[in-house]
Amino acid sequence: MQLLFSIKNATVKMLGNTIFTDLNFNIGKGQHWAIVGESGSGKSALLQTIAGNLNATGGIISYPFFDEYLIEHPEQRGYITHHKLIALVEPRHHFRNLSNTTEFYYQQRYNSSDSEDALTVEQYLDTIKPLTGSNSYWTREKIISVLKLENLMHKQLIKLSNGEGKRLRMAAALMKNPVLLLLDSPLTGLDVDTRNHFNEIISEIAASGITIIMATSPYEMPDVITNVAVLKNGSISSQMKKSEFNAERSAIVKNTTIANNEIQALLNLRSIEPYQQIVSMKQVAIKYGENVVLNNVNWEVKQGERWALLGHNGAGKSTLLSLINGDNPQAYANHIILFDRKRGSGESIWDIKKKTGFVSPELHQYFPTDNSCLQVIESGYYDTLGLFRPSNPKQADNALRWMKALEIDQYARVLLKNIPASAQRLCLLARALIKNPPLLIFDEPCQGMDEHQISHFKKLVDTICSLSNVTLIYVTHYQHEIPDSVTKVLKLEKGEVVGY
Repeated sequence: MQLLFSIKNATVKMLGNTIFTDLNFNIGKGQHWAIVGESGSGKSALLQTIAGNLNATGGIISYPFFDEYLIEHPEQRGYITHHKLIALVEPRHHFRNLSNTTEFYYQQRYNSSDSEDALTVEQYLDTIKPLTGSNSYWTREKIISVLKLENLMHKQLIKLSNGEGKRLRMAAALMKNPVLLLLDSPLTGLDVDTRNHFNEIISEIAASGITIIMATSPYEMPDVITNVAVLKNGSISSQMKKSEFNAERSAIVKNTTIANNEIQALLNLRSIEPYQQIVSMKQVAIKYGENVVLNNVNWEVKQGERWALLGHNGAGKSTLLSLINGDNPQAYANHIILFDRKRGSGESIWDIKKKTGFVSPELHQYFPTDNSCLQVIESGYYDTLGLFRPSNPKQADNALRWMKALEIDQYARVLLKNIPASAQRLCLLARALIKNPPLLIFDEPCQGMDEHQISHFKKLVDTICSLSNVTLIYVTHYQHEIPDSVTKVLKLEKGEVVGY
Protein backbone atom coordinates (compact mmCIF):
# COMPACT_ATOMS: atom_id res chain seq x y z
CA MET A 1 0.00 0.00 0.00
CA GLN A 2 1.30 3.42 -0.98
CA LEU A 3 1.10 5.73 2.01
CA LEU A 4 -0.26 9.25 1.74
CA PHE A 5 -0.12 10.12 5.45
CA SER A 6 1.36 8.43 8.51
CA ILE A 7 1.52 9.22 12.21
CA LYS A 8 3.43 6.88 14.55
CA ASN A 9 3.60 6.82 18.34
CA ALA A 10 2.69 10.49 18.68
CA THR A 11 1.36 12.43 21.66
CA VAL A 12 -1.12 15.16 20.73
CA LYS A 13 -1.94 18.05 23.03
CA MET A 14 -4.41 20.92 22.92
CA LEU A 15 -4.37 23.83 25.39
CA GLY A 16 -2.04 21.85 27.63
CA ASN A 17 -4.33 18.81 27.75
CA THR A 18 -3.24 15.50 26.25
CA ILE A 19 -5.72 14.38 23.59
CA PHE A 20 -3.92 11.32 22.20
CA THR A 21 -1.11 9.18 23.57
CA ASP A 22 0.83 6.79 21.33
CA LEU A 23 -1.33 7.68 18.33
CA ASN A 24 -0.84 5.54 15.22
CA PHE A 25 -2.79 6.09 12.02
CA ASN A 26 -2.00 5.53 8.34
CA ILE A 27 -3.87 6.64 5.22
CA GLY A 28 -3.13 4.76 2.02
CA LYS A 29 -3.76 5.65 -1.58
CA GLY A 30 -7.21 4.51 -2.66
CA GLN A 31 -8.54 4.54 0.90
CA HIS A 32 -11.33 6.81 2.13
CA TRP A 33 -11.84 6.82 5.88
CA ALA A 34 -14.80 7.34 8.19
CA ILE A 35 -13.89 8.22 11.78
CA VAL A 36 -16.62 7.29 14.27
CA GLY A 37 -17.01 7.26 18.04
CA GLU A 38 -19.14 8.66 20.84
CA SER A 39 -19.12 12.34 21.69
CA GLY A 40 -15.78 13.52 23.08
CA SER A 41 -13.84 10.51 21.79
CA GLY A 42 -11.50 12.70 19.72
CA LYS A 43 -12.91 12.61 16.17
CA SER A 44 -12.45 16.33 15.50
CA ALA A 45 -9.06 16.31 17.21
CA LEU A 46 -7.84 13.53 14.90
CA LEU A 47 -8.83 15.58 11.83
CA GLN A 48 -7.12 18.65 13.31
CA THR A 49 -3.99 16.54 13.90
CA ILE A 50 -3.92 15.32 10.30
CA ALA A 51 -4.38 18.93 9.15
CA GLY A 52 -1.39 19.96 11.27
CA ASN A 53 -3.40 22.26 13.53
CA LEU A 54 -2.59 20.48 16.81
CA ASN A 55 0.80 20.02 18.40
CA ALA A 56 2.03 16.43 18.01
CA THR A 57 5.22 15.38 19.80
CA GLY A 58 7.24 12.28 20.58
CA GLY A 59 6.45 10.49 17.35
CA ILE A 60 6.87 10.63 13.60
CA ILE A 61 4.41 12.34 11.26
CA SER A 62 5.02 12.05 7.54
CA TYR A 63 3.21 13.28 4.45
CA PRO A 64 4.43 11.06 1.56
CA PHE A 65 1.81 12.60 -0.75
CA PHE A 66 3.71 15.89 -0.52
CA ASP A 67 6.96 14.32 -1.71
CA GLU A 68 5.08 12.86 -4.67
CA TYR A 69 3.52 16.24 -5.42
CA LEU A 70 6.93 17.96 -5.47
CA ILE A 71 8.27 15.36 -7.88
CA GLU A 72 5.38 16.21 -10.23
CA HIS A 73 5.71 19.98 -9.59
CA PRO A 74 9.41 20.68 -8.97
CA GLU A 75 8.88 24.39 -9.69
CA GLN A 76 6.94 24.73 -6.43
CA ARG A 77 9.66 23.28 -4.19
CA GLY A 78 10.39 25.82 -1.46
CA TYR A 79 7.23 27.81 -2.17
CA ILE A 80 4.55 25.66 -0.57
CA THR A 81 4.14 23.30 2.36
CA HIS A 82 2.05 20.16 2.71
CA HIS A 83 -0.62 22.22 4.50
CA LYS A 84 -1.60 23.78 1.17
CA LEU A 85 -2.63 20.36 -0.11
CA ILE A 86 -4.95 19.59 2.81
CA ALA A 87 -8.43 21.13 3.17
CA LEU A 88 -10.41 20.87 6.39
CA VAL A 89 -14.14 21.65 6.45
CA GLU A 90 -15.18 22.33 10.06
CA PRO A 91 -18.71 22.41 11.52
CA ARG A 92 -18.38 26.12 12.40
CA HIS A 93 -17.67 28.78 9.78
CA HIS A 94 -15.00 31.44 10.10
CA PHE A 95 -16.45 34.08 7.80
CA ARG A 96 -15.26 37.65 8.36
CA ASN A 97 -16.99 40.94 7.58
CA LEU A 98 -15.93 43.32 4.80
CA SER A 99 -13.57 45.27 7.05
CA ASN A 100 -11.95 41.95 8.04
CA THR A 101 -11.55 43.20 11.59
CA THR A 102 -14.55 42.10 13.61
CA GLU A 103 -16.72 39.02 13.81
CA PHE A 104 -20.36 38.90 12.80
CA TYR A 105 -23.00 38.96 15.52
CA TYR A 106 -26.08 36.77 15.77
CA GLN A 107 -28.93 39.17 14.89
CA GLN A 108 -26.95 40.73 12.02
CA ARG A 109 -28.40 38.35 9.43
CA TYR A 110 -31.91 39.75 10.00
CA ASN A 111 -30.99 43.45 9.76
CA SER A 112 -30.77 44.63 6.16
CA SER A 113 -28.34 47.51 6.70
CA ASP A 114 -25.99 45.58 8.98
CA SER A 115 -25.92 42.49 6.77
CA GLU A 116 -24.50 44.62 3.94
CA ASP A 117 -21.18 44.40 5.82
CA ALA A 118 -20.92 40.77 4.69
CA LEU A 119 -19.43 39.40 1.50
CA THR A 120 -21.75 37.73 -0.96
CA VAL A 121 -21.16 34.10 -1.89
CA GLU A 122 -19.69 35.25 -5.21
CA GLN A 123 -17.30 37.69 -3.51
CA TYR A 124 -16.26 35.05 -1.01
CA LEU A 125 -15.42 32.55 -3.75
CA ASP A 126 -13.38 35.29 -5.45
CA THR A 127 -11.10 35.39 -2.39
CA ILE A 128 -10.12 31.73 -2.75
CA LYS A 129 -7.11 31.20 -4.96
CA PRO A 130 -6.54 27.68 -6.32
CA LEU A 131 -3.02 26.34 -5.98
CA THR A 132 -1.07 27.01 -9.17
CA GLY A 133 -0.22 23.81 -10.98
CA SER A 134 -2.53 21.63 -8.87
CA ASN A 135 -5.14 19.26 -10.26
CA SER A 136 -7.73 21.63 -11.74
CA TYR A 137 -10.61 19.16 -12.01
CA TRP A 138 -12.66 21.20 -9.54
CA THR A 139 -13.05 24.46 -11.38
CA ARG A 140 -15.13 27.29 -9.99
CA GLU A 141 -17.86 26.67 -12.56
CA LYS A 142 -18.00 22.95 -11.83
CA ILE A 143 -18.13 23.49 -8.06
CA ILE A 144 -20.97 26.02 -8.35
CA SER A 145 -22.93 23.56 -10.47
CA VAL A 146 -22.29 20.41 -8.42
CA LEU A 147 -22.97 22.10 -5.07
CA LYS A 148 -25.99 24.00 -6.44
CA LEU A 149 -24.77 27.47 -5.53
CA GLU A 150 -26.17 29.28 -8.60
CA ASN A 151 -29.10 30.83 -6.72
CA LEU A 152 -26.92 31.83 -3.77
CA MET A 153 -24.23 33.82 -5.59
CA HIS A 154 -25.62 37.24 -4.63
CA LYS A 155 -26.67 36.26 -1.12
CA GLN A 156 -24.70 37.64 1.83
CA LEU A 157 -22.79 35.04 3.83
CA ILE A 158 -24.55 36.09 7.01
CA LYS A 159 -27.94 35.20 5.49
CA LEU A 160 -27.05 31.66 4.48
CA SER A 161 -28.96 28.88 6.18
CA ASN A 162 -27.04 26.25 8.10
CA GLY A 163 -27.11 23.83 5.16
CA GLU A 164 -26.27 26.53 2.59
CA GLY A 165 -23.25 27.60 4.63
CA LYS A 166 -22.05 24.01 4.80
CA ARG A 167 -22.25 23.69 1.01
CA LEU A 168 -20.27 26.91 0.59
CA ARG A 169 -17.51 25.72 2.94
CA MET A 170 -17.30 22.51 0.93
CA ALA A 171 -17.02 24.59 -2.25
CA ALA A 172 -14.19 26.64 -0.76
CA ALA A 173 -12.31 23.46 0.12
CA LEU A 174 -12.76 21.94 -3.33
CA MET A 175 -11.54 25.11 -5.08
CA LYS A 176 -8.14 24.34 -3.57
CA ASN A 177 -8.17 20.93 -5.32
CA PRO A 178 -6.57 19.31 -2.25
CA VAL A 179 -4.93 15.91 -2.01
CA LEU A 180 -6.59 15.24 1.36
CA LEU A 181 -10.10 16.49 2.09
CA LEU A 182 -10.99 16.36 5.80
CA LEU A 183 -14.69 16.68 6.64
CA ASP A 184 -15.91 17.15 10.21
CA SER A 185 -19.55 16.03 10.54
CA PRO A 186 -20.39 17.11 6.96
CA LEU A 187 -23.94 15.70 6.97
CA THR A 188 -25.05 17.48 10.12
CA GLY A 189 -27.84 19.98 9.45
CA LEU A 190 -28.57 18.80 5.91
CA ASP A 191 -32.05 17.81 4.79
CA VAL A 192 -32.82 14.36 3.37
CA ASP A 193 -32.50 15.34 -0.30
CA THR A 194 -29.22 17.18 0.28
CA ARG A 195 -27.82 14.21 2.23
CA ASN A 196 -28.65 11.91 -0.67
CA HIS A 197 -27.06 14.37 -3.11
CA PHE A 198 -24.01 14.57 -0.83
CA ASN A 199 -23.38 10.86 -1.41
CA GLU A 200 -23.11 11.53 -5.15
CA ILE A 201 -20.84 14.55 -4.58
CA ILE A 202 -18.49 12.55 -2.35
CA SER A 203 -18.27 9.80 -4.97
CA GLU A 204 -17.31 12.35 -7.63
CA ILE A 205 -14.73 13.93 -5.31
CA ALA A 206 -13.13 10.55 -4.71
CA ALA A 207 -13.19 9.73 -8.43
CA SER A 208 -11.30 12.97 -9.12
CA GLY A 209 -8.34 11.66 -7.10
CA ILE A 210 -8.97 13.39 -3.76
CA THR A 211 -8.66 11.25 -0.62
CA ILE A 212 -11.49 11.73 1.89
CA ILE A 213 -11.31 11.42 5.68
CA MET A 214 -14.52 12.29 7.48
CA ALA A 215 -15.78 12.29 11.06
CA THR A 216 -19.36 11.10 10.92
CA SER A 217 -22.13 9.12 12.56
CA PRO A 218 -21.70 5.35 12.24
CA TYR A 219 -25.12 5.34 10.56
CA GLU A 220 -24.17 7.88 7.87
CA MET A 221 -21.33 6.70 5.67
CA PRO A 222 -21.19 7.57 1.98
CA ASP A 223 -20.82 4.66 -0.44
CA VAL A 224 -17.26 5.66 -1.29
CA ILE A 225 -15.92 5.05 2.25
CA THR A 226 -13.54 2.07 2.29
CA ASN A 227 -12.20 2.04 5.87
CA VAL A 228 -13.46 2.85 9.35
CA ALA A 229 -11.55 3.96 12.45
CA VAL A 230 -13.38 3.71 15.78
CA LEU A 231 -12.30 6.13 18.49
CA LYS A 232 -12.86 5.61 22.20
CA ASN A 233 -11.56 7.70 25.10
CA GLY A 234 -8.94 9.50 23.05
CA SER A 235 -7.48 6.51 21.21
CA ILE A 236 -8.17 4.51 18.07
CA SER A 237 -9.72 1.36 19.51
CA SER A 238 -10.13 -0.46 16.20
CA GLN A 239 -9.67 -0.10 12.44
CA MET A 240 -11.34 -2.16 9.76
CA LYS A 241 -12.66 -2.22 6.23
CA LYS A 242 -16.10 -0.70 5.85
CA SER A 243 -17.48 -4.09 4.79
CA GLU A 244 -16.48 -5.45 8.22
CA PHE A 245 -18.00 -2.58 10.21
CA ASN A 246 -21.31 -3.01 12.03
CA ALA A 247 -22.83 0.25 13.26
CA GLU A 248 -25.21 -1.46 15.69
CA ARG A 249 -22.42 -3.52 17.25
CA SER A 250 -20.20 -0.47 17.67
CA ALA A 251 -22.90 1.62 19.33
CA ILE A 252 -22.34 2.63 22.94
CA VAL A 253 -25.30 1.30 24.89
CA LYS A 254 -26.04 3.19 28.09
CA ASN A 255 -29.08 3.29 30.27
CA THR A 256 -31.11 6.43 29.72
CA THR A 257 -32.79 7.45 32.95
CA ILE A 258 -34.37 10.75 33.88
CA ALA A 259 -34.77 11.81 37.50
CA ASN A 260 -38.41 12.91 37.27
CA ASN A 261 -38.52 14.26 40.81
CA GLU A 262 -35.49 16.47 40.18
CA ILE A 263 -36.90 17.76 36.88
CA GLN A 264 -40.20 18.52 38.62
CA ALA A 265 -38.32 20.39 41.35
CA LEU A 266 -36.44 22.45 38.76
CA LEU A 267 -39.66 23.24 36.90
CA ASN A 268 -41.32 24.30 40.15
CA LEU A 269 -38.70 27.02 40.66
CA ARG A 270 -40.60 29.23 38.24
CA SER A 271 -44.21 28.69 37.18
CA ILE A 272 -45.36 29.19 33.60
CA GLU A 273 -47.77 32.11 33.10
CA PRO A 274 -51.03 31.33 31.25
CA TYR A 275 -51.59 32.67 27.70
CA GLN A 276 -54.35 32.31 25.13
CA GLN A 277 -52.03 32.60 22.14
CA ILE A 278 -48.34 31.83 22.24
CA VAL A 279 -47.99 32.59 18.51
CA SER A 280 -50.50 33.92 16.00
CA MET A 281 -49.44 34.85 12.45
CA LYS A 282 -51.68 36.03 9.65
CA GLN A 283 -50.48 36.38 6.05
CA VAL A 284 -46.89 36.97 7.16
CA ALA A 285 -44.48 37.92 4.37
CA ILE A 286 -40.73 38.57 4.64
CA LYS A 287 -38.62 40.00 1.80
CA TYR A 288 -35.01 41.06 1.42
CA GLY A 289 -34.86 43.17 -1.71
CA GLU A 290 -36.52 41.06 -4.40
CA ASN A 291 -35.95 37.83 -2.50
CA VAL A 292 -39.12 36.51 -0.88
CA VAL A 293 -38.18 34.38 2.15
CA LEU A 294 -41.67 33.86 3.63
CA ASN A 295 -44.99 34.32 1.85
CA ASN A 296 -48.55 34.25 3.21
CA VAL A 297 -47.70 32.29 6.35
CA ASN A 298 -50.63 31.64 8.70
CA TRP A 299 -49.88 29.81 11.94
CA GLU A 300 -51.38 29.64 15.41
CA VAL A 301 -49.65 28.00 18.35
CA LYS A 302 -51.66 27.60 21.53
CA GLN A 303 -50.22 27.09 24.99
CA GLY A 304 -49.13 23.55 25.74
CA GLU A 305 -48.95 22.51 22.07
CA ARG A 306 -45.81 20.79 20.79
CA TRP A 307 -44.96 21.43 17.14
CA ALA A 308 -42.40 20.10 14.69
CA LEU A 309 -41.33 22.72 12.13
CA LEU A 310 -40.09 20.91 9.02
CA GLY A 311 -38.72 21.85 5.61
CA HIS A 312 -35.70 21.69 3.32
CA ASN A 313 -32.56 23.74 3.86
CA GLY A 314 -33.43 27.31 2.89
CA ALA A 315 -37.20 26.75 3.20
CA GLY A 316 -37.51 29.70 5.59
CA LYS A 317 -37.59 27.90 8.97
CA SER A 318 -34.89 30.02 10.64
CA THR A 319 -36.49 33.25 9.40
CA LEU A 320 -39.87 32.12 10.75
CA LEU A 321 -38.28 31.39 14.14
CA SER A 322 -36.54 34.78 14.14
CA LEU A 323 -39.98 36.44 14.03
CA ILE A 324 -41.06 34.50 17.11
CA ASN A 325 -37.83 34.99 19.03
CA GLY A 326 -37.79 38.77 18.59
CA ASP A 327 -34.67 38.88 16.41
CA ASN A 328 -36.23 40.01 13.12
CA PRO A 329 -37.31 43.68 12.82
CA GLN A 330 -39.65 42.83 9.92
CA ALA A 331 -42.01 41.40 12.54
CA TYR A 332 -43.29 44.96 13.08
CA ALA A 333 -44.53 45.14 9.48
CA ASN A 334 -46.59 41.96 9.85
CA HIS A 335 -49.58 40.76 11.85
CA ILE A 336 -47.87 38.75 14.58
CA ILE A 337 -49.12 38.15 18.12
CA LEU A 338 -46.72 36.70 20.68
CA PHE A 339 -47.84 35.82 24.18
CA ASP A 340 -51.22 37.56 23.69
CA ARG A 341 -49.58 40.80 22.56
CA LYS A 342 -49.30 42.19 19.03
CA ARG A 343 -45.78 42.99 17.89
CA GLY A 344 -45.24 46.72 17.79
CA SER A 345 -47.60 47.50 20.70
CA GLY A 346 -44.83 48.67 22.99
CA GLU A 347 -43.16 45.43 24.04
CA SER A 348 -39.36 45.18 23.89
CA ILE A 349 -37.23 42.38 22.47
CA TRP A 350 -36.37 41.49 26.08
CA ASP A 351 -40.05 41.07 26.95
CA ILE A 352 -40.18 38.35 24.30
CA LYS A 353 -36.86 36.71 25.10
CA LYS A 354 -37.59 36.33 28.80
CA LYS A 355 -40.58 34.15 27.83
CA THR A 356 -38.59 32.06 25.33
CA GLY A 357 -35.90 29.43 25.67
CA PHE A 358 -34.06 29.23 22.35
CA VAL A 359 -31.19 27.32 20.80
CA SER A 360 -30.10 26.99 17.16
CA PRO A 361 -27.02 26.19 15.07
CA GLU A 362 -26.63 29.92 14.35
CA LEU A 363 -26.78 30.81 18.05
CA HIS A 364 -24.14 28.15 18.69
CA GLN A 365 -22.02 29.62 15.89
CA TYR A 366 -22.02 33.14 17.33
CA PHE A 367 -22.13 32.42 21.06
CA PRO A 368 -18.95 33.69 22.78
CA THR A 369 -16.94 30.77 24.11
CA ASP A 370 -14.77 32.37 26.79
CA ASN A 371 -17.27 31.85 29.64
CA SER A 372 -17.24 28.71 31.76
CA CYS A 373 -20.07 26.30 31.01
CA LEU A 374 -21.72 27.17 34.33
CA GLN A 375 -21.62 30.89 33.43
CA VAL A 376 -23.07 30.16 29.97
CA ILE A 377 -26.05 28.38 31.49
CA GLU A 378 -26.59 31.01 34.19
CA SER A 379 -26.68 33.68 31.46
CA GLY A 380 -30.00 32.14 30.39
CA TYR A 381 -31.64 33.98 33.30
CA TYR A 382 -30.71 37.28 31.64
CA ASP A 383 -31.05 36.31 27.93
CA THR A 384 -27.52 37.56 27.27
CA LEU A 385 -24.89 35.79 25.17
CA GLY A 386 -22.65 35.17 28.14
CA LEU A 387 -22.64 36.21 31.80
CA PHE A 388 -21.70 39.88 32.19
CA ARG A 389 -22.39 40.26 35.90
CA PRO A 390 -21.28 38.54 39.11
CA SER A 391 -22.61 35.01 39.42
CA ASN A 392 -25.61 34.51 41.69
CA PRO A 393 -24.88 31.49 43.96
CA LYS A 394 -28.48 30.25 43.89
CA GLN A 395 -28.73 30.57 40.11
CA ALA A 396 -25.32 28.91 39.66
CA ASP A 397 -26.57 26.02 41.78
CA ASN A 398 -29.65 25.68 39.56
CA ALA A 399 -27.39 25.78 36.48
CA LEU A 400 -25.37 22.90 37.92
CA ARG A 401 -28.56 20.92 38.57
CA TRP A 402 -29.56 21.31 34.90
CA MET A 403 -26.05 20.25 33.86
CA LYS A 404 -26.48 17.07 35.89
CA ALA A 405 -29.85 16.46 34.24
CA LEU A 406 -28.14 16.69 30.84
CA GLU A 407 -25.12 14.60 31.97
CA ILE A 408 -22.58 17.41 31.42
CA ASP A 409 -21.83 18.50 35.00
CA GLN A 410 -18.19 17.41 34.62
CA TYR A 411 -17.69 20.50 32.43
CA ALA A 412 -19.11 23.01 34.93
CA ARG A 413 -15.86 24.93 35.51
CA VAL A 414 -14.42 24.39 32.03
CA LEU A 415 -14.51 27.12 29.37
CA LEU A 416 -17.19 26.48 26.76
CA LYS A 417 -14.60 26.56 23.95
CA ASN A 418 -12.60 23.74 25.56
CA ILE A 419 -15.31 21.06 25.58
CA PRO A 420 -16.63 18.84 22.74
CA ALA A 421 -19.05 20.50 20.32
CA SER A 422 -21.90 18.22 21.39
CA ALA A 423 -21.39 19.19 25.03
CA GLN A 424 -21.34 22.87 23.99
CA ARG A 425 -24.74 22.38 22.40
CA LEU A 426 -26.05 20.69 25.53
CA CYS A 427 -24.84 23.68 27.56
CA LEU A 428 -26.86 26.01 25.34
CA LEU A 429 -29.87 23.72 25.75
CA ALA A 430 -29.48 23.94 29.53
CA ARG A 431 -29.25 27.74 29.12
CA ALA A 432 -32.61 27.65 27.30
CA LEU A 433 -34.24 25.49 29.98
CA ILE A 434 -32.96 27.19 33.13
CA LYS A 435 -35.62 29.91 33.42
CA ASN A 436 -38.51 27.48 32.70
CA PRO A 437 -39.98 29.71 29.95
CA PRO A 438 -43.49 29.34 28.50
CA LEU A 439 -42.04 28.63 25.04
CA LEU A 440 -39.10 26.44 24.04
CA ILE A 441 -37.71 26.78 20.50
CA PHE A 442 -35.24 24.02 19.65
CA ASP A 443 -33.76 24.49 16.17
CA GLU A 444 -31.82 21.32 15.26
CA PRO A 445 -30.89 20.76 18.91
CA CYS A 446 -29.25 17.36 18.43
CA GLN A 447 -26.60 18.39 15.91
CA GLY A 448 -23.32 16.65 16.69
CA MET A 449 -24.71 14.47 19.48
CA ASP A 450 -24.07 10.74 19.62
CA GLU A 451 -26.92 8.23 19.82
CA HIS A 452 -26.98 8.10 23.61
CA GLN A 453 -27.05 11.89 23.93
CA ILE A 454 -29.92 12.13 21.44
CA SER A 455 -31.92 9.45 23.25
CA HIS A 456 -31.30 11.06 26.65
CA PHE A 457 -32.22 14.53 25.41
CA LYS A 458 -35.45 13.33 23.79
CA LYS A 459 -36.49 11.63 27.04
CA LEU A 460 -35.67 14.80 28.97
CA VAL A 461 -37.83 16.89 26.60
CA ASP A 462 -40.69 14.41 26.90
CA THR A 463 -40.37 14.48 30.69
CA ILE A 464 -40.47 18.29 30.76
CA CYS A 465 -43.54 18.27 28.49
CA SER A 466 -45.31 15.70 30.66
CA LEU A 467 -44.63 17.64 33.85
CA SER A 468 -45.44 21.16 32.63
CA ASN A 469 -47.58 23.21 30.28
CA VAL A 470 -44.57 24.33 28.24
CA THR A 471 -45.08 25.03 24.52
CA LEU A 472 -42.51 23.52 22.14
CA ILE A 473 -41.40 24.27 18.58
CA TYR A 474 -38.90 21.67 17.40
CA VAL A 475 -36.90 21.76 14.15
CA THR A 476 -34.95 18.82 12.76
CA HIS A 477 -34.09 17.09 9.47
CA TYR A 478 -34.11 13.68 11.17
CA GLN A 479 -37.43 12.03 11.94
CA HIS A 480 -35.95 9.86 14.72
CA GLU A 481 -34.87 12.99 16.64
CA ILE A 482 -38.44 14.27 17.14
CA PRO A 483 -39.60 13.69 20.74
CA ASP A 484 -42.73 11.60 21.30
CA SER A 485 -44.42 14.63 22.91
CA VAL A 486 -44.57 16.42 19.53
CA THR A 487 -48.06 15.98 18.07
CA LYS A 488 -48.40 18.80 15.50
CA VAL A 489 -46.46 19.63 12.33
CA LEU A 490 -45.96 22.76 10.22
CA LYS A 491 -44.12 22.18 6.95
CA LEU A 492 -42.53 24.94 4.88
CA GLU A 493 -41.43 24.80 1.26
CA LYS A 494 -39.81 27.77 -0.44
CA GLY A 495 -41.17 30.10 2.23
CA GLU A 496 -44.78 28.91 2.06
CA VAL A 497 -46.78 26.62 4.30
CA VAL A 498 -47.44 23.36 2.44
CA GLY A 499 -48.86 21.29 5.26
CA TYR A 500 -50.06 21.21 8.86
